[in-house]
Amino acid sequence: MRRIYNFAAGPAVLPLPVLEKAGSELLDFQSSGMSIMEMSHRGEIFDAIIKEAEAKFRRLMGIPDDYAVLFLPGGASQQFAMVPLNLLLPGRSADYVDTGSWAWRAIEEAKIVGRTNVIWSGRDKRYMTAPKPSQLRFTPGAAYAHICSNETIAGIRFPAFPETEAPLVADMSSDIASRTFDFRRFALIYASAQKNLGPAGMTLAAIRKDLTERCPDTVNVFFRYRTHISEPSLYNTPNTWGVYLFGLVMDWLLEQGGVAAMEKLNTAKADMLYDTLDASPFWRPCADKDSRSLMNVTWRLPSEELENRFVKEAADAGLDGLKGHRSVGGIRASIYNAFPAEGVKALVGFMKEFERKNG
Repeated sequence: MRRIYNFAAGPAVLPLPVLEKAGSELLDFQSSGMSIMEMSHRGEIFDAIIKEAEAKFRRLMGIPDDYAVLFLPGGASQQFAMVPLNLLLPGRSADYVDTGSWAWRAIEEAKIVGRTNVIWSGRDKRYMTAPKPSQLRFTPGAAYAHICSNETIAGIRFPAFPETEAPLVADMSSDIASRTFDFRRFALIYASAQKNLGPAGMTLAAIRKDLTERCPDTVNVFFRYRTHISEPSLYNTPNTWGVYLFGLVMDWLLEQGGVAAMEKLNTAKADMLYDTLDASPFWRPCADKDSRSLMNVTWRLPSEELENRFVKEAADAGLDGLKGHRSVGGIRASIYNAFPAEGVKALVGFMKEFERKNG
């Protein structure tokens, strides 16, 4: 078997040691005679798995005890609705920062629930830039403020997080555990797993417990955060395989040195690729320099014909998943935590040879 370098935006690359361990335990977990996917989510074995997974995540991210950590279904898309359903009280409004397609989807869901203020939008700049904190004017008395910390499609991120009086909520699906920050800056973060945390099909949320009391009783029971807190992520049958793999990814991240070590590695990988893009007019980086993502690097070539050729020849060379999002085209290299530096080096080498032939 030949493993390729997988630059896909999600589902994305997983750490090889995680896959190897999961493979070795697939049929018989801890001499139980069955797979983790077959055993009861309320049994003793899985109870230990989910509690250990939560404890490791808390340690990795520095999450205080007054926050609940939840393993939920539905992806970030379900959180776009759950956030306003739980936090947007009648008569109040919520502030949203529109940095791209995923932020806009969250805004559209919030509008269904209540009054929503879009306090900044990058739409007129084709979502190629993120705001500086000084550019944001939050609404006094807002129920909460919402951001998407990293936009996968355009390849931008918040270079610095804003200070807010209202509880700050963030969709961190594509850059969670990739850079350090003070967790108390946020009242709620959520992230779909399939980029930096594990396989698709599971979503993680960490919420300050006092905020969960806001949710009115008119909200369906399943969509209340406090429901999932009272039945620690077991109100419905969770994605047991996803939680198990999440725990293995936490082990791997802690073994690498934690988030600070990953941030250093991620910066080095991204710098290697951006330096190549900036070195020649043949490559045309999309995102503004001060907003560039460390996770998703986007660029264009002189023509769509060259872009299609680049994607095909790269795939033939074992560099897969480089086609840009269907809504914008171009090239996108997603280099999440688990993506190896050797893969970025291989891509840079391929790019230089491609430019020599086609530039």
